Amino acid sequence: MRDVRPGRGPLARLRGRGGQRRAFQLLALLCGVALAPSAWVFASTQDRIRTLATAPSAPVAVVFGAGLEHGEPSPYLAQRLDTALALYRSDKVRAILVTGDNGHVDYDETDAMRRYLVDHGVPGVRVVGDYAGFDTWDSCTRARRIFGVDRAVLVSQDFHIRRALALCRAAGIDAYAVGAAETHDLTWLYGGLREIPGAGKAALNAWLRPDPALLGPQEQGIARALADAGAR
Repeated sequence: MRDVRPGRGPLARLRGRGGQRRAFQLLALLCGVALAPSAWVFASTQDRIRTLATAPSAPVAVVFGAGLEHGEPSPYLAQRLDTALALYRSDKVRAILVTGDNGHVDYDETDAMRRYLVDHGVPGVRVVGDYAGFDTWDSCTRARRIFGVDRAVLVSQDFHIRRALALCRAAGIDAYAVGAAETHDLTWLYGGLREIPGAGKAALNAWLRPDPALLGPQEQGIARALADAGAR
């Protein structure tokens, strides 16, 4: 017969000192496991974060999408694009790869990014669009495997740039990163909180190195952009 006497169940046992100690140890272990990917992202990128003034020269700037508002770049995305413009105008980069989501007919992040840069003076041939940058890993691995980028300066906000940097380096790109300006609003807060589970996914992607959602043939846009830059 089942023993149902008071004090014999698991909850009762946890109330004792030994149970409290084991509960604390379990909680500490779970916290350590949850934060380990974030620690990896931070440690693996610490020496690769730069400012506009200290960014090294590289053939390509890679700009990650950050949403649209009424078909135009959101304020966060515009800040990323402005940072890429500053890199281009200071001759730190010769071409710009804009990578975003064009998964729906009525949502074209990449063309909006290209249009913004061209409207601000970058020759169209120097701006290359990746329409299948559905997440950060896809953007990084496609930059390397589809567009042939092997050295780049990455552009995103600070709350995202370390994860992007860790993933692009895992994808085989010799990358540095510059954080764009950011407004400390609810979007910034949400972005920072999202990086905790995002770091876990990043660690898995860096370990497993899966194919992106769309792979496809190699693109020559970056090669043409750099050839145009070399001819001037």
